[in-house]
Amino acid sequence: MTHGAETRAGRQALGDLTVVCLSALGPVPYAAMLLGDLGARVIRVDRPQRPVGVTGLRQEDDPRTRGHESLGLDLRDERGREVLLRLVGSADVFLEGMRPGAAERLRVGPEDLREHNPALVYGRATGWGQTGARALTAGHDINYAAVAGALYPIGPADAPPPPPLNLLADFGGGGMFLALGVLAAVHQRVATGRGQVVDAAMVDGVASLTTMMHGMLSAGLWSDTRGDNALDGAAPYYRTYATADGGFIAVGAIEGQFYADLLAVLDLPAEEWPQDDRSRWPEQTRRLAEIFGSRDREHWERTFAGRDACVTPVYSLGEAALVGELRERGTFVEWDGVVQPAPAPRLSDSAVIQRPRVGWCRDTEGLLAEAGLTGAEVDELRKAGVVR
Repeated sequence: MTHGAETRAGRQALGDLTVVCLSALGPVPYAAMLLGDLGARVIRVDRPQRPVGVTGLRQEDDPRTRGHESLGLDLRDERGREVLLRLVGSADVFLEGMRPGAAERLRVGPEDLREHNPALVYGRATGWGQTGARALTAGHDINYAAVAGALYPIGPADAPPPPPLNLLADFGGGGMFLALGVLAAVHQRVATGRGQVVDAAMVDGVASLTTMMHGMLSAGLWSDTRGDNALDGAAPYYRTYATADGGFIAVGAIEGQFYADLLAVLDLPAEEWPQDDRSRWPEQTRRLAEIFGSRDREHWERTFAGRDACVTPVYSLGEAALVGELRERGTFVEWDGVVQPAPAPRLSDSAVIQRPRVGWCRDTEGLLAEAGLTGAEVDELRKAGVVR
């Protein structure tokens, strides 16, 4: 499917890639956004009825839809399925996030689509994977992280593990791993000429994020008890502290030289503050809490500015988007009137192109015409409720 790749490929890394994705929650739109940010053309297939998302955020207000083209198709109708086959016939990647077996029942599973396009990379994201005892059961980020062992170590020992937003499984273990798998499969296709299926289970991806901790656990360097490790809040030099104004400061002085700088800035005698004496950690934590709690966050931000003590303010979402240094380097941008994180990572020879957010079923007519349907055929499908 041509889309001006000959003029864009030189400007963006994935400018010659076309992705067709089924509208979904969580990891699929995020993976599609990542691929689109790197230049891929993303065509989103919506349902003819406007979906009601669990967050209440409309697709046209969601930065993850930036740059997507969209059309509405009823895939339960054979005519809708035929339209999808036309779209996929010249695409490079297909993404879906349904429960195991659902795509096959609609006859849009891997074998169905790759029969029409053997070079197609078929990416599918699920919570529990295509097989296993939980494969067909519902779940969300918090559940996948919990079962994978990533949720348990988070938070203080005297409280239940807190929900880590939906960053761990949905976006980290799901969307990012889905995009990575797709890119690996696209790369291998150069040598083989064949596509393949990318099975991105969020429980697998979030488990992968804990790889270092498993290595430390095996080496006896990590305790399987909550709140008992250097990186989970037990150490006074790696945790957050409240400030006098109700804000927070993050301290991450792990290395010896950074810890020494922390003590120097706070005028604390090094001989009385050994870093690795775990018996002193509770008292050291109490003292640092008193110190940081005595002044406001802005004071500590000024005090530690330019120092290597690894002490930073804790910003809210809204505050982070307004931080001068981040706006200056383009970490956050304002597109379509919405402040949002800019595409990442950055590539030295690829331009970052502003892509507008796309609403529900906005590009149906143009995409159907591109797929070879006549105006009369489109009108007939609209009347039948197959397309929108």
